[in-house]
Amino acid sequence: MELMERKKLQEVRLTRSVAIVGMMGVGKTTIGRRLAPRLRLKFKDADEAIEAAAGMSVADLFTAHGEESFRRGETQVIDRLLTGPPIVLATGGGAMAQPETREIIKTKSISIWLRADIDTIVKRATRRPTRPLLANGNPRETIENLLKARSGYYAEADIVIDSQAGPHKNTVDIIVNALRSYVEPEAKR
Repeated sequence: MELMERKKLQEVRLTRSVAIVGMMGVGKTTIGRRLAPRLRLKFKDADEAIEAAAGMSVADLFTAHGEESFRRGETQVIDRLLTGPPIVLATGGGAMAQPETREIIKTKSISIWLRADIDTIVKRATRRPTRPLLANGNPRETIENLLKARSGYYAEADIVIDSQAGPHKNTVDIIVNALRSYVEPEAKR
């Protein structure tokens, strides 16, 4: 990519946060960490913020308090993170399944559904045994069921991006271009 084209990619100015949504294993955190500096924003991971606030891992929170309690806390943390100055936020895979969290994301950010095919998701999501929803049963079947249940919620995102094979930079470049296309018409309204 030419230097002028790359410079143009970096010139997106945002007045709202960017929330990356999608299934576990699609690369929300990995892509978010690389996207934030390109947008000159800070990066936050909702799961990391929840763990810091609770003093325990997501898996331990699920075990100790259940998914419903975890989701209430997740909503509060996402609201707090999106209330401040613009950031790039990687959300948990189930965040968009909660109506209140969807509304917060919709009103306080530009949302990006980062998609990947089922084989990629299964491969990535099962690398480490830290995913509480995959602790029991067949992980592929669980992921397929979750994807079916959540795809409609993810589809409410402002922008849909397919995770690219190869260097993460490829996906980040596509997101930056999509954000530019989204923000420029929005700024003219």
